[in-house]
Amino acid sequence: MYTLSNRFKIFSLSLIILGSLGWFYSYSASHLTLEEVKILLAEESHHGSHSDDTHNMDHQNEKHHNEESHHGDEAHGHEDEHAEHVLHQIHNRPYAALYVAAFFFMMISLGVLAFYAIQYASQAGWSPVLFRVMESITYYLLPGAIIVLLIAIVGDKHIFIWMDPEVVAHDEIIQGKESWLNKNAFILRGLIYIGGWSLYRYFSRKFSLAQDKAKDNKNFKRNFQISAGFLVFFIYTESMMSWDWIMSVDPHWFSTLFGWYVFASMVVSGVTVTALITIYLQTKGLMKFVNDSHLHDLAKFMFGFSVFWAYLWFSQFMLIWYANIPEEVTYFVTRIEMYPIPFFTMFCLNFIFPFLVLMNSDYKRVPIFIIMAGVIILIGHYMDVYMMIMPATVIDRYGFGIAEFSSILIFLGLFLLLVFYSLSKEELLAKGNPMIKESENFHY
Repeated sequence: MYTLSNRFKIFSLSLIILGSLGWFYSYSASHLTLEEVKILLAEESHHGSHSDDTHNMDHQNEKHHNEESHHGDEAHGHEDEHAEHVLHQIHNRPYAALYVAAFFFMMISLGVLAFYAIQYASQAGWSPVLFRVMESITYYLLPGAIIVLLIAIVGDKHIFIWMDPEVVAHDEIIQGKESWLNKNAFILRGLIYIGGWSLYRYFSRKFSLAQDKAKDNKNFKRNFQISAGFLVFFIYTESMMSWDWIMSVDPHWFSTLFGWYVFASMVVSGVTVTALITIYLQTKGLMKFVNDSHLHDLAKFMFGFSVFWAYLWFSQFMLIWYANIPEEVTYFVTRIEMYPIPFFTMFCLNFIFPFLVLMNSDYKRVPIFIIMAGVIILIGHYMDVYMMIMPATVIDRYGFGIAEFSSILIFLGLFLLLVFYSLSKEELLAKGNPMIKESENFHY
């Protein structure tokens, strides 16, 4: 049985505290005045960091107003408006960084919950030895999802422009979506998502633990039934959640593949964390019943869902780019023009690297290769969430600094503390599961 040491608690709490201090520092540092932003823009213009944008802006102003005597006043007004936009983007960054990290760790837990339900619904024989690890990772889901929703509500217009009444008043497209994109409906739907996921997690865990002490398989059958029903609920709510919590950051843009795209990202991240925690517990001598065939299957799912994610990424990108419909293609134009390095690096980390490392069947049995591929996959999918949120909230005022690093530390510490606390509460083997012997003797 795993014991949560005081050293581990102190380490996790230290991450949370250090991250919180760093985030509040970034928050206070982001609150510049309009005059400070004008000075910043003047310095950037002097150093040429935004010279192309400034040149194009000046050229357009001259073209339209070269015959007007008050051209200088209008140019000055345009500069003020530009400075206000930049000020707003700088203010947005701490909220956006916090939201990216919060969603990333929440989606890991939700991905594991979906994968766990699939194992029960399919009555898979290889995976029951991993159920306690999966159940512990899903322990983070309820607090993690509530935090995501709270950040969305508190951050409101800093993350979602449709929550800003001034923007909505001048935007006919958002006005046409107000029946869906309004704060009350957003909160209500969020509570339904979280409530449904958490209820399934609670009862599934309850039946799983009860099965260990039962003399029949009644609890296992109940788990099978609720898992099958949950997957139907999940496939709808996961798609709706991805529209609400991610896609509505760009309220003018839409993709019919987006729910599947987010699903692939969360499942591959969840399976990866399951593999990493399992390997860690193995090194502690606590999961001797897990063999290299179990690791091989986890690595196969890491490989398979990485390929599935890449297929969806390319399908979404290719169809939108080839159709070249302005309201759709602008999503990728923004990311390719303003975020070229992170955009294409993210694709390489999420597909090319794990594909090359995990394609070899022998490597899937070697922990060091799984760890190496797993760390790269998690970095890549954090970047994926980053690329979904940042271009819509901070535009070209992005980077990876104190705000982003501190946000990761906060939720990494919270995630580790809750997951390993849950691991310490029960035995690591679901010994009452009727397929446990098949799982223990699994060899591939």
